[in-house]
Amino acid sequence: MKLVVKVALRYGSLAGITGWVLLLILYYIGRHPVLIPVYMDFRIVLFVVFIFFTLREIRDFYQNGVLYFSQGVFSSFVFTICYATLASFLLFIFMHLEPDFLNDYIRFSVETVKSLPTETIEKIGKDAYDRNLELLPQTDIWDLTLLYFFQSLLISLFISIILSVILRRQPKT
Repeated sequence: MKLVVKVALRYGSLAGITGWVLLLILYYIGRHPVLIPVYMDFRIVLFVVFIFFTLREIRDFYQNGVLYFSQGVFSSFVFTICYATLASFLLFIFMHLEPDFLNDYIRFSVETVKSLPTETIEKIGKDAYDRNLELLPQTDIWDLTLLYFFQSLLISLFISIILSVILRRQPKT
């Protein structure tokens, strides 16, 4: 079990630093990374690649070709917690050093909400629309850090289950 955790932490740390660097690159090329829709987020590809290699290394090098579904999900969970914690922490520090990151997020979010068509506003309700417009400027560094953390957990959940099923191998009886 120690090796499973060790491998997941190693890949999670590497992915966390890589994810944070990708966040910086996206921000500085003009695409605010927190405003990218979750279904198009770079973390999907990042998680698929790193979780795949994590599970494959555990299965092939430490378990003699055997990986149970529960081991795959547990390893993926350890990987994800490590990634989300490290990347969110680095994002938190970056937002302290670069206050425009948060200001740009608020500005772009308000612009996006204000540009919603009237049909969408009617679907979500005028009260919810007004409340969102009122609360967006009050967003702080902690809100954005926690948003990134929980989005990472959510994205990884589905990828972890799928890859754990694909890469599992039972011992032959």
